[in-house]
Amino acid sequence: MDSKVDLLGRVPLFAALDERSMEAVATLARELDAPAGTVLMREGDPAESFYVIVSGTVHVERSGLPVRSMTAGGFLGEIALIEQGERTATATCATDCELLVLGSFEFGRVTATFPEIRTRIAAAVARRPHAGDS
Repeated sequence: MDSKVDLLGRVPLFAALDERSMEAVATLARELDAPAGTVLMREGDPAESFYVIVSGTVHVERSGLPVRSMTAGGFLGEIALIEQGERTATATCATDCELLVLGSFEFGRVTATFPEIRTRIAAAVARRPHAGDS
C-alpha cells in the first residue's frame, strides 16, 4: 500500500490530496507494469479503465494519426468513462511504463468522493478531442 501512496504522491492529479485520501485512492488503484508496445486501449472499444502514467511514455493516436505523447503525471481513458461511450483513441506504451489503473467502478468512486480530482479531469476532458470531433 505504501508504494501505491508514494506513486500517487508523484502524480500531479493526486498530489494535493492528504495522506488519508491518498490511502483511499491507493486502495482502489492497481499497479501495472506494461512493456513497450503494450496497447492500453483501442479506439472504438468499450471503456473499462482509467490510467495514470507514473513513468514511461504513452503515444495516443486517433484514426491512425498521432495525437500526442504523454509522460509521467499524465492520465488517459477518462473521456469514454465519463461519457459512457467508446474509446476515442488508441493508446500504446512507447517505452516500458509504470501505471496506476482504476476500473470504471473505482474511477466513479474517486471522482464522486474527491471534487478536486473530478474538476481536474473535467478540465482535461474539455481540452481533448471527443467522438465525432474532427
